[in-house]
Amino acid sequence: MNPLKIALTKGRIETQTIDRLEKQGVEIESLKDKGRKLVFPINNNKNQIMLVKSYDVITYVEHGVCDIGIVGKDTIMEYGHSFYEIADLDFGKCRMALAGYPQNFYEGYEKKKIATKFEKITKEYFASKMVDVEVIKIEGSVELAPILGLCDGIVDLVETGSTLKENGLIILEEICSISTRLIVNIASMKLRKNEIEQFAEILMKKD
Repeated sequence: MNPLKIALTKGRIETQTIDRLEKQGVEIESLKDKGRKLVFPINNNKNQIMLVKSYDVITYVEHGVCDIGIVGKDTIMEYGHSFYEIADLDFGKCRMALAGYPQNFYEGYEKKKIATKFEKITKEYFASKMVDVEVIKIEGSVELAPILGLCDGIVDLVETGSTLKENGLIILEEICSISTRLIVNIASMKLRKNEIEQFAEILMKKD
C-alpha cells in the first residue's frame, strides 16, 4: 500500500503538528533536517508529509494528490469546497475579528471600507448582518490600512492582540473562533478509511 500523503500547512501549524506527532511516538526524523526537500517520509514511511502554503493544502486535498490536509479553519472558510472536515485538532487557536480604531463602527451613512486578506469571510459576515461594505484585498500587514486611511476597519486573525494594541487598534467584533482542522479527500475516505482514522486518532491525542 502506498503511504498516506499529508499536506501540512507551513509555519505555526507545522510546528504544533510535528510536536504532537513526536509526543505520540511517531517517527519524524526527516522533518528535523528538512533542507530543500519537498517530501518527508514519517512513521516508518507509512505516511508522507508535504509542507505547503495554507491555501495549497485545500488544492492538493481536493484534487486527490494528497489524502489528508492539516490546515486552519480560516483557510477552509475562505477557500474550501469539496472534502471532508473530520476533526478539530484543538491547537493553532485564534479569532477572526473586525478591528479598527475605537469607534461606533456602524455610525453614519457612508459605506464602510474593510481591508482584509479574507474577502469571502468578510463579505459573508457583513451580508449576514445586512450591512453593505466595500472589501479591499490586502496581502501584507493589514493593520497598516487603517493607519494610512485606506479603510474604516479590518478583518483579520487575532491571536494575542498585541499587534493591534501597538498600532492603536482594538477588536470591535469577534466573528468566529479558529483552530487547526483535519480534512480528507472524499475518495480517499472511502478507499483508505481505516488508515485515515488511525492517523487522525494519533493526531487528536493531546498527552
